[in-house]
Amino acid sequence: MEMHVEEPDGDITRVRLVGRMDYAGATEIDARFMELAGREKFLLVDLSQVNFLASMGIRTLIMAAKALKERGGKMILFSPEMMVAKVLKTSGTDTLIPVYYDLLLARMALQPRVPKS
Repeated sequence: MEMHVEEPDGDITRVRLVGRMDYAGATEIDARFMELAGREKFLLVDLSQVNFLASMGIRTLIMAAKALKERGGKMILFSPEMMVAKVLKTSGTDTLIPVYYDLLLARMALQPRVPKS
């Protein structure tokens, strides 16, 4: 499993995951992913090149989202392949971490809301 972290765009850091997010893949990126979740404010996680998602990968995503939320941040999952999207839906992960297919909408969902005066 590969994890590519792009330079932050404002408060949003885009993370691109590539490969199988099974036990071996999740274990490979878990510490680095959690370190990002402990440091960054908003993560946009691109799943378009993840071709398999198992329970250990789901655990990694949920733990990172929880760590971000505890610090006032947020994580969005972006553009999962059809089979990965099905796993996210079947497992209920999509109810815990929002999933978007449109990059503009995903970025808008991560922008802090400015209260109206």
